[in-house]
Amino acid sequence: MGADQILQRVYEKASSTLNETVIETTAFLTPSLRNIDRALTTDIQIIGRPRELYIETVQLLDDVHQKRIDAEIVFVETVRVLIKMRDEILCRMTSLMNALKRGAGALPLSSEAMLKLLEQHFACKNSSRLPVLMVSAAYRAAEAKLGERPLPLNSHNAADLQTGSIGDVEICLIGDDNIVTAYEMKMKSVTVDDIDAAITKISRYPKRINNYIFITTDVIERTVAQYAARFYKETGGTEIVVLDCLGFLKHFLHLFHRIRTDFLNAYQEMVMAEPDSAVSQALKEAFLVLRQAAESGG
Repeated sequence: MGADQILQRVYEKASSTLNETVIETTAFLTPSLRNIDRALTTDIQIIGRPRELYIETVQLLDDVHQKRIDAEIVFVETVRVLIKMRDEILCRMTSLMNALKRGAGALPLSSEAMLKLLEQHFACKNSSRLPVLMVSAAYRAAEAKLGERPLPLNSHNAADLQTGSIGDVEICLIGDDNIVTAYEMKMKSVTVDDIDAAITKISRYPKRINNYIFITTDVIERTVAQYAARFYKETGGTEIVVLDCLGFLKHFLHLFHRIRTDFLNAYQEMVMAEPDSAVSQALKEAFLVLRQAAESGG
């Protein structure tokens, strides 16, 4: 297939996609480009890392604009490089997944080994989405035993006001769409302001929520935990509580010991299914490497 045919097919696909969807947020852009409201000319200073990448990108756009290079050549070469990168990633992922499959049938990881594995994964860079997936995977694995199910997750960059959601993870009874438990994840300490914001969301929900649970990876201040406990009567029966992320996970793994591998598989599936903007390719590969090492006794 020639370059002209490739371009035509890509143009047709792009046109079809644009007619079906409209991006509602600029969050898919790097922060360096998100708030720029002027033309990307060579005199503009974009703050980003590596700095040379942004300089050369703007220079390339200027070369196209000044007709020093044909736009179709740039486009086809960009697609070629992206396809090459995609194939390299698929090859690495296939290799990592096959390595895990070869270890299938061995003694399952203990609950404590799983906890250590996930603690290592959470410690990786840009892991803020992982606690959300962890809680959702826990409910997915234990759904039949609990009689409760997690609602589909919203995009990681969608604001609550935009989606109308109550929490990052929302739990309903099976056969009922009303939220009974909401989880909000924090990669920092929960504050009194966070509690007040949660109370506002609870008050706007038409049904009574049983639990509003903060999951934090940071220190839990005693005064904040005590403040959260004050609102049970004021909210008409909603308990607000702040839990430690790894503490929650440790309790779950031991409480549902017999389905711990189902949980780990659900977590892996959700991690792999997330877009790279939410869970980076490096973070996906890191989990597979860590799991392989844990299951091989490394």
